[in-house]
Amino acid sequence: MAHALNNTARRQRRVRASIRRKAHGRPRLSVFRSGQNIYAQVIDDTQGVTVAAASTLEKALKDQLKSGGNVDAAKAVGKLIAERAIAAGVKAVVFDRGSYLFHGRVKALADAAREGGLSF
Repeated sequence: MAHALNNTARRQRRVRASIRRKAHGRPRLSVFRSGQNIYAQVIDDTQGVTVAAASTLEKALKDQLKSGGNVDAAKAVGKLIAERAIAAGVKAVVFDRGSYLFHGRVKALADAAREGGLSF
């Protein structure tokens, strides 16, 4: 089990290092997914602050969704994070998929954020 966690941590570090090289001062849209929920944050690494955040645990989304761990939930979180980031004055971000493949819920969140007005 420790080997799998090690590989996940290495993959996450590799992705984040690549993102930092390509960021050029843009905030990072970070995604975390669990079996039950999905979370997204727009993080300004230069100041070390979270600019905007959204997840399926929020009451407004929880009431609308049947499950927090599916593609529809990821799309809803993507739209919400885009709205909140634009309201905070952020229009361009770099996408941080963490150790996850760009597929399924992670891809659905990214596509919905793009439709919501974020560029990456």
